[in-house]
Amino acid sequence: METISFGTDGWRATLEEFTTPRVRMVGQAVATYLHDEGLEGTVVVGYDARETSRGFAEEVARVLCANGFDVIVPERDRPTPLVAHAIVERDLAGGLAITASHNPPEYNGVKFIPEDGAPALPDVTDAIADRLAEPDPRPETEHGTVREVDLVTPHADSVLELVETVTGSADLSDADLTVAYDAMHGSGRGTTDALLERAGVSVERLRCERDPEFGGGAPEPAPENLEALIELVTDDETAPELGIANDGDADRIAIVTPERGYLDENLFFAALYDSLLEDDSGSVVRSVSTTYLIDRVADAHGETVHEVPVGFKWVAEAMGDHDALVGGEESGGFTVRGHVREKDGVLMALLAAVMHAAEPIDSRVDRLLEAHGAVVQDKRSVPCPDHEKARVLSELEDEIPETVAGTAVEGVNTADGFKLQLADGSWLLIRPSGTEPVLRVYAEGADERRVGELLEAGRELVEPLV
Repeated sequence: METISFGTDGWRATLEEFTTPRVRMVGQAVATYLHDEGLEGTVVVGYDARETSRGFAEEVARVLCANGFDVIVPERDRPTPLVAHAIVERDLAGGLAITASHNPPEYNGVKFIPEDGAPALPDVTDAIADRLAEPDPRPETEHGTVREVDLVTPHADSVLELVETVTGSADLSDADLTVAYDAMHGSGRGTTDALLERAGVSVERLRCERDPEFGGGAPEPAPENLEALIELVTDDETAPELGIANDGDADRIAIVTPERGYLDENLFFAALYDSLLEDDSGSVVRSVSTTYLIDRVADAHGETVHEVPVGFKWVAEAMGDHDALVGGEESGGFTVRGHVREKDGVLMALLAAVMHAAEPIDSRVDRLLEAHGAVVQDKRSVPCPDHEKARVLSELEDEIPETVAGTAVEGVNTADGFKLQLADGSWLLIRPSGTEPVLRVYAEGADERRVGELLEAGRELVEPLV
């Protein structure tokens, strides 16, 4: 059986590996870690819509209670960002979310969130991994209790207040805006759509019923999984002016617009930052795999960009270090200053609606591309077993070419794998996935042809080493 290891965003595995005894070991490790850090009191345990998630959450809660912690749980599956928000809002010792996010239904996972509400950094997850053990109740401590609480209302109240502060208004009742919302049968149903309606948006719902099998696929808001939403929003005969989808645990967002259909997350990020800069100032945090269009927007406003490795934990850390206005990744995870430093697809849904009501997102993107130049980004995956990734990257260091697809390599960024910065402003990134047994190859350029050339060059560079 594979070792329990915490990757980019917690431990995820198929249900053959993700078993009750092993989940209880994680619960005990978290309890031991919290005791060792002097953190006592209450822990929140949330969970997603998967068939097994509620049961796993109950098992973790029992272990925590046996170690003297009180536990609060939501009344049903709820988005992961609501768990993070509850930790900060209620001043809790920490929290866990039982979720495999966008992975298929045969997976599950667990994520530990520390007392600051931001994703756990490696020193924390390493400390938890070092404490993995069979549950060991503390006889000297009083047994904790479990109670259900409302995580939705406090989060919604906070988000509405924040959006009012950063944009000037969170009241869309006079905007006559209709949004098509696709929950993908995940935990955003009854949360994201409810927030939008509370703000005055008319909502048309797609896949807003719980289905632990997610309709037979994965709750990943990629274009191929959002065909009904795209068709609805791009059809001139229908009412919705904007489409919004969340992944399985609603910490990420996808946007669909009338003109573009599925809106590349990089373009949404640039539009989001540009919109926020109309009413505020501040730097931006982006991962190495995220578009340089962000840099151009920042430069136009005299702001700074902080580049970090892939993984929202690094985005969150940099946001705290630099008091950044917004932070995000090309995978659709974002948060803003003043909110919990965890990606939040529920918050982003409301921000997207407010942005669109002020100016259609397509129009803003058009202006940005006209001002700063076109950008295209894509990625590929090269199969690579987890235990081989370090070796491949070590060997790749000696294989970095002087040119890629006919263009000189001007710089190499090693913050996360190898990012080759090219003389024409394009770039190629090769890095190990933190959630799957693959190497990721990313590229950005001025058009699809150029990006295709770069991706092929990247594949040819790394495949012989695997």
